[in-house]
Amino acid sequence: MKIRSSDADKKTTHPLRSGRRPAVARSGPETAPRQVADWIRIVARQLTDADLCFASGMQEPYPEAEYLVLHAFSIPPETPPGRRPPPPPDAAERVRALLEARIGQRKPAAYVTGEAFFAGHRFVVDERVLIPRSRIENMLDDPRGFTPWLATGRVRRILDLGTGSGCLAIALALAFPRAQVDAVDLSPGALEVARLNRERFGLEQRLRLIRSDLFSALAGERYDLIVSNPPYVPKADFERLPAEYHREPAMALVAGEDGLDLLGPILRQAPDHLTPGGLLVCETGDDVEEILMARWPELPVEWLMFHFGASGVFAVLRESLESWREDFP
Repeated sequence: MKIRSSDADKKTTHPLRSGRRPAVARSGPETAPRQVADWIRIVARQLTDADLCFASGMQEPYPEAEYLVLHAFSIPPETPPGRRPPPPPDAAERVRALLEARIGQRKPAAYVTGEAFFAGHRFVVDERVLIPRSRIENMLDDPRGFTPWLATGRVRRILDLGTGSGCLAIALALAFPRAQVDAVDLSPGALEVARLNRERFGLEQRLRLIRSDLFSALAGERYDLIVSNPPYVPKADFERLPAEYHREPAMALVAGEDGLDLLGPILRQAPDHLTPGGLLVCETGDDVEEILMARWPELPVEWLMFHFGASGVFAVLRESLESWREDFP
């Protein structure tokens, strides 16, 4: 997950600290908006005035307002504006409830709606899991995908290490239809959410969910591809983040004083769980990328450059990692 410094430094305002509740137009024949678009504008204005953090959602107030209002009115998000039905009779009550959750409780939009989108698919989410967001998604969108390192046809076994909601494991299972996928997480709650998503996509036969502290429950298992978006936020950075991040499970974000508490063991143990020629792909974010390379400058990884001009994700083959760890600090 990428934590932007602008988000981390932003001063936030919690309306309930002053005893205020989110204001919504009272329902009634003269005051209640009669168009969905009007409700969206009202909510967008409320979100903007509340000085929220949108980094884990739609990035901007208006698209997030549109997403929330459509959900509150039970309108499918893909419905074109010209074909949206009129607001329901209890529109004001529904909007008031969503604003209380989003502004009053500082719940990220995904927790308000109970769903999130990742790699073009819709997933169940709640506060037991991190809201799906990973730069590895860009590899799934890229026609080249993992082919610079792996031939697609040779990928038979995949591991998603720290699966959370299961979104990355499921996206990989769909991208590699001949592969068996293992998805591991230490959190029983996260695995329950991942199970719901596995059922949603009908992948019970190809996706195995395992409770494990990294590789601890995977003795003897070997994979052609291991992917991981592990916790990597330094503790001090987490403490400065906006309130929305503190609604997410801290164990899915925080990784010690420098963000390397899990990245170190992953680098050290991954070769024992990769097949010959197997590939590890791991996310670190921009800041921890710098910390990682300062700690181990000889680490033989390739940093992937994405269309937005940054990396924060590395790839490394088993043999390179195995050779390097012989001198692992």
